[in-house]
Parts: sequence; C-alpha cells; structure tokens
Amino acid sequence: LSSSCLSELVMLLEWWSGTECTLFSDEATVNTFGKEHVIIILNHNFEIDFLCGWTMTERFGVLGSSKVLAKRELLYVPLIGWTWYFLEIVFCKRKWEEDRDTVIEGLKRLADYPEYMWFLLYCEGTRFTETKHRISMEVAESKGLPKLKYHLLPRTKGFTTAVQCLRGTVSAVYDVTLNFRGNKNPSLLGILYGKKYEADMCVRRFPLEDIPRDEKEAANWLHKLYQEKDALQEMYNQEGVFPGQQFKPPRRPWTLLNFLFWATVLLSPLFTFGFGVFASGSPLLILAFLGLVGAASFGVRRLIGVTEIEKGSSYGNQEFKKKE
Repeated sequence: LSSSCLSELVMLLEWWSGTECTLFSDEATVNTFGKEHVIIILNHNFEIDFLCGWTMTERFGVLGSSKVLAKRELLYVPLIGWTWYFLEIVFCKRKWEEDRDTVIEGLKRLADYPEYMWFLLYCEGTRFTETKHRISMEVAESKGLPKLKYHLLPRTKGFTTAVQCLRGTVSAVYDVTLNFRGNKNPSLLGILYGKKYEADMCVRRFPLEDIPRDEKEAANWLHKLYQEKDALQEMYNQEGVFPGQQFKPPRRPWTLLNFLFWATVLLSPLFTFGFGVFASGSPLLILAFLGLVGAASFGVRRLIGVTEIEKGSSYGNQEFKKKE
C-alpha cells in the first residue's frame, strides 16, 4: 500500500513529465542497489530532489521500504505525510535537544527492518538558498572549516547518530550528488504541467566500516565528504557531466499501471457522484461537494508549497545565526 501511494508521485515524474534520470557511478556500486541496507546522503538544492530519489528507489525495488529523516511539518501534508506516518518515517523538529530521544528511538526501530531499506538524510538540514548559504559560510569561517560553494555546512548530529544506531544493519553509505542539465531549476509545479527535465545523479558507495566510530572523527568525515561533493558540483558546472560510467535504469510500468488502476477505481465513481450531485439541484449537496473539491485542491497546493524554494522555511537562517 505504501509503495502504491508513493508511486503516484513517481508516475508524475517518469510518465507524465517524462523526466530522465541518469546515474554516474561504477558497475560494482550499481550492482549493490536494492540488495543491502544503506544510508543515502543527498544534496538539498532542488524542489524535486526527493522525487528523483524516489524514482531510483522504485526502479531498484525499494520504494516501499525507503525511509527518511524528515521535518515534522511534512507529517501534516496530505498523501506524503499521512503515508509516511505508517511507514516508520523518523520525524524531527530540527532542534537536536528536543529531537535526540525521538530520532534515536525511531532509528532503533529500523535496526531489524525485514526488507532492504534506503534511509535518506539531508545533512544540510534545510534546502539551499543564497541567504542560508551566506550565513552558513560565515559559520564555517568562524569554526575554521573550509567554505563550500554549492552546499550548506552539513549538520553532523543526525548523521553520526544514524551511523551509530544502524551499525550492524546498514552496509554502506551512498553519497548522491544531484544536478539538472541545462542549469535548470525544476519545480513540482513544472512536473504537474508536464515539463520534462534531465536529472544527473553521481552515486558513490562508502562501506560503513570505513566511517569512523568516534563521533568527532565521523563528523570530520562528513565535512570532508561535503568538500568532495562541492568539487563534483564544480566539475559538473564546468564539464556538464559527473565522473564515472553512465547508467539509465529503465522505468518500470508498475507506476503507470498503479495510477491507471486507482484512477479507474476512484475517479470514475467520483465523476458519476459529482454529476448526480449537480443533477439533484440541492444547494446543500452542491456546496458540500464543492467543499470536498476545494479541500482536495488545498491539499495539492499544500503539497506543492512545502517543496517551493522561495517558500521554504527560515530554519537555516535562524539556526545558523544562533551558532555565530
């Protein structure tokens, strides 16, 4: 059921807009996809980066068991939030003092997860904006850390806690650096309008035993990783490609068939019901039906709103300023 719900959005990306996703990696790494428990680290620069991640999980058969450390506000978003509630997604308020026990408890529940699981971390904590980047780099300078050009300073607590709690379950960390060809900045609204994009994803695999057990050393490892991610983005901007072999995992018909099934089951009766409501001539019934349609429209608008960069939270601005 969870895979069925999430695949509705994946269908929009793959079949409705026809967006292409290309992997840049090596054959040994690609051969492990869908065959082990992993932690995914993804840069948080785009409104649809989560959709690109979901389409890869679907193509490798782990969409239904994909997990994420997500901001608690998403819990109240129709479809995504309600589905995630039943998927053992780990929600946080993004205040470590309040989140620590909740995050650790959620991660421990995943330690014996029966299916191969991909656990997504946005280590930057919030989506990239120029304002947040400027403040983040001021913090980096005050701490003596190398400055980043294309990323915010990673938050290390979530990463080091996830690695500590999931040792013995997770085999590796996949570092994913995402970009779009033609310097495009795609949006969920663009996907709904059927606009096609070309996503490139550079994937590197790091065995978990290569990540230090000491919390401070693991945090330094993460900072070094983000310096490497910055170099990868610089290379992409200059050459238009990431290093490594190119792989284009074929899209599977499941998402389209799933959409057609639910459209047939749900929309046909809805249209029949709507026609009957208006044919009845009852003002009360018509107002109630329009209210239902309005609520659904609001839900879709809310879903789009939480992905829009210009309407993103001020979390990064406030938190980085506190650390100055």
